[in-house]
Amino acid sequence: RNQIVFSKMFALGRRGLAVAAPLARASQARHASNIKQFKIYRFNPETDTKSRYQTYELDMNECGPMALDALIKIKNEQDTTLTFRRSCREGICGSCAMNIDGVNTLACLSKVEKDGSTMVINPLPHMYVVKDLVPDMTNFYLQYKAIKPYLQTKSKPADGKEHFQSPEDRQKLDGMYECILCACCSTSCPSYWWNSDKYLGPAALMQARRWMADSRDEFTEERKEQLRDPFSMYRCHTIMNCTKTCPKGLNPGLAIAEIKKSM
Repeated sequence: RNQIVFSKMFALGRRGLAVAAPLARASQARHASNIKQFKIYRFNPETDTKSRYQTYELDMNECGPMALDALIKIKNEQDTTLTFRRSCREGICGSCAMNIDGVNTLACLSKVEKDGSTMVINPLPHMYVVKDLVPDMTNFYLQYKAIKPYLQTKSKPADGKEHFQSPEDRQKLDGMYECILCACCSTSCPSYWWNSDKYLGPAALMQARRWMADSRDEFTEERKEQLRDPFSMYRCHTIMNCTKTCPKGLNPGLAIAEIKKSM
C-alpha cells in the first residue's frame, strides 16, 4: 500500500514539474526581455585624448522607469566614474539636461522604452564638455546675465513699498517665467551652434521678452536697444528647434518673434 501511495505521489510530482518548467522558462524569458543597453558618451580631460562611447546593461525590472534612474543605478552599481549633473529629479531644476536618443531633454523626464533598443546618451550638443555628460554652462549663464534678468524701475512705488501688478498683467508672463534654464532650447538651435559667442540664444531671449512684458519694468526701451545689433537677436531664423525640444512645453520661438515685432 505504501508503495502504491509513493508511486502516485511520484507521478503527481513529475506532472507538477512538467507544468512548472515551461512557466519558469516563460518567466525567465520575460525577465530577460527587460535587459536594456545604454550607450553613454565618456570623456575625461585628465586621461582621454578623445571621447568614446561605453555601453552598459541594466535589468529594467530592478530599475526606475526614467533615464536618470538608469544613470544613477549605473553609477552606484557598475561604474562610479560616470559623471553627470542631477538634483531635483522632478523636472524643476534643469540640472540633468542632456541629449537622449538625439533629443535634448531632461533625463528625469525621459522614459526608458522597453523595446529592446539601445538608449544613446550624450551631453548637450555644441558645448565644451567638462567631463562625460557635464557641459560647460559658463557662456550660457553669461548670456543670461547680459539681458539683466531682474526688475528695473525709474520710479519708486506709489505707496513706497512695492510695485503692484494686476492679474491680467501677471498673466502675460505665463509661458516665459516657467523657464528653468536647462539650455535644451539654446543647444538645439543651429544659429546658436554657429554664433554662440554673439547670438544670445532662445533661453536668454525668452527671458529678455519676459521682462519686456512685465508691466512693472520701466527699462523696456533700453532692453530693446541692447538687442539691435546684427547678432544678439537677429541670428534667429525661426527654425523652431527650441520650441520642439523644450521639456517644459514653452515656446521660445514665439517670445523671440514678439520681440522682433515690437522693435
